Amino acid sequence: MNRSSHDSGITKVEIYTWKFCPFCIRAKALLNEKGVKFIEYLIDGDNDARTKMAERAGGLRTVPQIFINEKSIGGCDDLYELERDNKLNELIGKTN
Repeated sequence: MNRSSHDSGITKVEIYTWKFCPFCIRAKALLNEKGVKFIEYLIDGDNDARTKMAERAGGLRTVPQIFINEKSIGGCDDLYELERDNKLNELIGKTN
C-alpha cells in the first residue's frame, strides 16, 4: 500500500484511491480546493488493502472511499453531495 500524508490538524481525513480513477481525482481535487489535508491510501492492485478498506466502509469496495475522523462518508458523489448541502465544512472543521 502506497501512502502519502498531508497533516490535517484536528480533523483526520483519509481517502482510499486508485491512481487513474477519475472519481478519486475529482474527490481529491475538491479536498485540495477546500484546503483539506488528507492521508491517501493508493491501493491499485492491492487486494489486501482493498479488503481492509471494504471492512472499514461497511462492505463497499468501490473507490474512492473517504473517511472523516474514522467515519465513512462514502465516495466521490457523497463528498460532493455534502458540499452541495453545505455540510462538508462542518465535517472538516472549516468555519468559512
